[in-house]
Amino acid sequence: RAGWPRRCRPLAEGSCEELRGRSHLSSGLVLRWFQGHLQRCLGAVRYRLQERCRVSLSACPGRPPTLHILPCSDYVCCHISMAVRLIPAIPLGDALYLTALPPEGPQAPPAPEGLWGLNASRQEQRLLSWLKEQAPASSCHLKCLQILKGLRDLRGQGLEEPFCSQWGRVLSSYVLKTALFSLLLQGPLEAWDERFLVERLEDLVLYLRDCLRKQVLMHFFLGNASLPEAVALPRFLKEAAPVNLLAAFDGPTLDLVAFQLINTWIQAPHIIRMYSSPRYLRPALTP
Repeated sequence: RAGWPRRCRPLAEGSCEELRGRSHLSSGLVLRWFQGHLQRCLGAVRYRLQERCRVSLSACPGRPPTLHILPCSDYVCCHISMAVRLIPAIPLGDALYLTALPPEGPQAPPAPEGLWGLNASRQEQRLLSWLKEQAPASSCHLKCLQILKGLRDLRGQGLEEPFCSQWGRVLSSYVLKTALFSLLLQGPLEAWDERFLVERLEDLVLYLRDCLRKQVLMHFFLGNASLPEAVALPRFLKEAAPVNLLAAFDGPTLDLVAFQLINTWIQAPHIIRMYSSPRYLRPALTP
């Protein structure tokens, strides 16, 4: 449309909305346009691929559309299925992207249509490379993150709706990763040696609990002046206004998640034994 810079033109007709008197590119409308194109493209190629593999598309509330690829048994010797998340994105330069946010589902408050996510995967890789150089060779920070994600998922097996959905949204993988990065920069990195795994994991749980009680966990890259110089950021990210990742949740919800998080940590051995058994595992969603 006229008036839009070339790289910021709407991706689809009708994807521009008025918010507070200003034009914004609608994340929700772009995602719906994107999903429609995916369905048409899939219909065009499915017939050609039917002898080689089965291809399907699934979309769940709160998750981006996922392409499922299952090789046919008589075509390949190694039968490995694939699930690829497909997310429309707008490049900002320096490997930064704005990503369209999927709707959270009927029980979640509607997000503003002009709200987009920020993908800073390249910057995260730079940070992880810097940590690998500075931390002990046997550092346990990534193991702590993996264990905490596992405990979150196992605890979610025993929660009822609507709290189960709230639990997963508040303790998203990005929130857990942000808490870990923030705690790591408080140092010293020598304390993350693998022999201190339990102590560091407990520190991470307590740090996250305190963030939930205070209702504050700041975005790690937007407006963060304490980042190492090795993590080169564009100027507009350094000068951006800080963003609180927990601002979208109300106090009672965050308090309940904080209580359940500590309860999960205290009962971790019992939860692992109970919800890791086959009878408690939820069946995988069929495409």
